[in-house]
Amino acid sequence: MIADFHFLRPWWLLALLPALLLAWGIRQRTDGALPWRGIVAEHLVPYLVTKGGQLTTRWPLRLLLAGWISAILVLAGPAWKREPSLFADDVAALAVVVKVSPSMQTEDLPPNRMARSVQKVHDLLSRRGAAKSALIAYAGSAHVVMPATSDAGIIDIFAAPLEPGIMPQEGDSAAEALKLADTVLAGAGGGSILWITDGIAPEQAAELAKWRKSSHTPVKLLAPLGESPELKALRDAADTMEAQVVMLSADDSDIAVLERAAKFSAPAPGNEDARWKESGYALLPLLALMLLPFFRKGWMPTIAARL
Repeated sequence: MIADFHFLRPWWLLALLPALLLAWGIRQRTDGALPWRGIVAEHLVPYLVTKGGQLTTRWPLRLLLAGWISAILVLAGPAWKREPSLFADDVAALAVVVKVSPSMQTEDLPPNRMARSVQKVHDLLSRRGAAKSALIAYAGSAHVVMPATSDAGIIDIFAAPLEPGIMPQEGDSAAEALKLADTVLAGAGGGSILWITDGIAPEQAAELAKWRKSSHTPVKLLAPLGESPELKALRDAADTMEAQVVMLSADDSDIAVLERAAKFSAPAPGNEDARWKESGYALLPLLALMLLPFFRKGWMPTIAARL
């Protein structure tokens, strides 16, 4: 995100100062009119200079200057995305956020969407070993069913009876549930969210977009849906949330995807040891192309002679 843009090694930007001196030197050394300035009237100077020679000399030096600046930017380490911790396997917390609504009782996925979702939660947590997981349920309001714990069995016990009748009110408070998940994960040192829902209320769009702007927590959305009109609306909403949609499958392919994602932790807010992904390496191919002409045989001596 643009708001997170920064340089990991900003002191390298000081090396741009010599680049500015080089730029000034290029202008002075390649200014064929320089010897005439102050001697001949300024409006006559252009007629005394052969422009072709200046252009031939200037463009390689400008290319060198552009390469210098690009190299400094790479060394400064521009970054704006979090990078998964190399040591996060099997320790990153996971907040499971489940929508508990009448639509989740639909039997297009036998026995119904809710039962299949609870079974997937069991399958996923059984693979996570002692990693911490939490369970949050929502409808018209959001509630922590079980805070972060390494005991997957107790989450199974509390997830099994989830059904619309036990929720205080009907509705869709998805944004509130995700905020609650963020709070739970912050207490567990950071992690990711598994969001299980078969739909998102249109009135939640603005609140979800607002939450996404303020949160860096990775989200995977497990959709307990068959091929239905609801799926497109769910994908569109997930796109605005930067959330990957994983379709609930008959085999364990969905669990494999979710397990890999859940192994990596998003640092909790205020964590000074958070890893950032360096993005300056993307400039290296461009830098190589800019420097390629300097390896032509006899090219550099010719340019040096012109200076």
